[in-house]
Amino acid sequence: MGPERFRGADLSQVADRARRAMGDDVMILHTRTVREGGVPLVEVLAATSGAIDRVRARMEPKPFPMRMRKADGTPYCIALVGPTGAGKTTTAAKLAVRRGTFGAARTGLLTLDTYRVGGMEQLATYAELADVPFEVVYDVQEVEAAMKRLSTTCDVVIVDTPGRSPSSAELTERWRSLLDALAPDEVHLVLPATLRPDLAADIARSYGARGQGGVKHRGATHVLVTKFDEVPRETGIADLALSLEMPARWITDGQDVPTDLKPGVVRLMRAYGLTVDAEPDWLPA
Repeated sequence: MGPERFRGADLSQVADRARRAMGDDVMILHTRTVREGGVPLVEVLAATSGAIDRVRARMEPKPFPMRMRKADGTPYCIALVGPTGAGKTTTAAKLAVRRGTFGAARTGLLTLDTYRVGGMEQLATYAELADVPFEVVYDVQEVEAAMKRLSTTCDVVIVDTPGRSPSSAELTERWRSLLDALAPDEVHLVLPATLRPDLAADIARSYGARGQGGVKHRGATHVLVTKFDEVPRETGIADLALSLEMPARWITDGQDVPTDLKPGVVRLMRAYGLTVDAEPDWLPA
C-alpha cells in the first residue's frame, strides 16, 4: 500500500479516517485545502512508515561502482531508449555535459540515431560546445572501434538511440542489434511525464528483454521520466514510475542543458509529498 489521499470537512475528521484505513502508524505527509463542487475540503496525503520505505526501495537504483571504468579499460556504458519525442537526445546531452553527474569521471557521447533528421547534428553540437568526445555508429562492425576511441579518454559513455516506431520493425531490429553489440551496463527507458499510464505500460513491455530470431535483446533496466515541467500534478508521475517497477536514477524537468536534470528518487518522492534527504552534491568528488 502506497500513499493515499483522504478528504473531509476538517483535519481531525480526515486524520481519523486515515488512521482507521491505514493503521495507527499512519503518517500525515502534507495537507491542503481543495474545493469539490464549490465546497472547501481538507485533503491529506497519508502513508504508513513501512509504505514510505517500500516506495523508496522500489525506486532506488544501485550505486555506481567506485571506478566507472571497468577492469579491461572499457567505459561504463549507459544507453537511453524510448519512443520518439521522449527527449532522449536532450537527456543524453544533459548527462554527458553536466559537471559532476558521475563525480570526476570523464564522459563521452555515442549515437545510434542516424535516421532522424537533425538528431545526430544536435548531439554533435552539444558535444562540441562542451568538449565531450563524440562518436556515430552506423553498423555493428563499427562498434568496437568507436568504443576503443572513446575509451582512450572516457570513463562513461552515454548512448543515444532512435525512437521506436511499430511501423519500422526492420530499423528497430537494426539499432537494437547495435545496442546489443555495445552491451550497455544500464538501459534507461525514457518516457515523458505527459504519457498516459496504459501507453507507458505497453511501451515498457516493448522495450523489455526479448528474443527474436534466436537473438536475445537486453531490455530496459531503469526508467527516466522527462518533461516533469509539463504536467500540473506530479503524483501521477510517481505512480507511473512505480508501476513500471524499475529504479529511477534521474528525471528531467525542462529543456535547458545541462541544468534541468535531477536525481530521480528525490524528485519522485517529492511528487508524492514525501520529505526526503537533501539532494546530493553534484560537483565532482
